[in-house]
Parts: sequence; structure tokens; C-alpha cells
Amino acid sequence: MSKEDQREIPSDTVSLVEAVREASQKGPPPVHLWNPPLSGELDMRIARDGTWHYNGTPINRPGLVRLFASVLKREGDDYFLVTPVEKYEIHVEDAPFVAIDFDMEESEGAPVLVFETNVGDIVRAGRENAIIVTADPSTDEPSPYIHVRRDLYALIDRKSFYRLADIAESGEVGHRPCMIVRSGGESFAIGSI
Repeated sequence: MSKEDQREIPSDTVSLVEAVREASQKGPPPVHLWNPPLSGELDMRIARDGTWHYNGTPINRPGLVRLFASVLKREGDDYFLVTPVEKYEIHVEDAPFVAIDFDMEESEGAPVLVFETNVGDIVRAGRENAIIVTADPSTDEPSPYIHVRRDLYALIDRKSFYRLADIAESGEVGHRPCMIVRSGGESFAIGSI
């Protein structure tokens, strides 16, 4: 770890960062296989806009955020940063990632929506990575998400959701009429008709 990194990382998380870096050098960390006992809780929070905070201060190093994101694990409604021997609970306000843009590709003659997240994940919407939209019960405001990996989702940002609405068409999902987008041979409801 460089001296610059050590200055920017609080001392109580240096060992966690070193373990994460070591684990990620061999490819994507297999966090689904890691189940160490709870080591404690970090004062780390992921805001609804995708900004990661430590002790109330935004983490401004994209590489460090991507590193932490690579070892994020969800268990029920709780989120943890894990290594083979450590597990720290963190707070996530909504979804841990934000889908900041998407492109449309063709695959075998069918459209595929390819999303990019704020931490650099590239996600193709389809059977494995569904688009879902929930509505706030009190305001009816939609919250659109795309599955990224291992039960982790990205909130689709407003501009991307508006672009999805522009390409949506009338259809049915589960025998109910709705506005749908198609990707990877699947149809996803994004709003009521």
C-alpha cells in the first residue's frame, strides 16, 4: 500500500483494505464463499446517490470505492464488507450502486440494455439481471433498479430512467397491462398504463 493511500485511509481500516487488495489480485473476490464471524461495524455509509462515506466524510478516491464495492455482501437487509477472515457491517441508504448510464446493443437479433454503474460494473439486463421498479406507497414515486450481482442492486439514475421511459412500449407482464422495456429476451415492467 502506498504512503498516499495510507494517509487517506483511516488507520482502523488499513488492514481491511490490505486484505481486500490481496484477495482482489486473483480476480473478482468470491465473497459468496466467505462467511467469517462479524468483526464489528464500520462508520461507513453508502448514500442513495451512490456516494460512499466514512466517518461522515465522502470517500473521494474512485479506486478505493471500487475496491470496497468488490467485497460488498448482502445478507437479508444487511450489508457487509467481507474478506476471508473479516466481516464489517456498513449502512446502505437504498441500493449500494447507481446505474449512471446505459446503451442499447443487439444480440442474436434482440435488444440488450447494457448498464454501467458508478463503480464500473457493466450489467446486461436480462434473465440474470432483472430491471425492477418499486413505488413509494405514500407518493407513488418510482424507484427503478437493476440487479448487478450476488443480490446487490443499482438504483437507475433519473436521466437513465427517463431514457428507458422513452423507449418503453405498451405490453403485459404477468397478465397486467403496463409499459415495458425489452432486453435479453425478457420484458420488464417499468410503469403502469
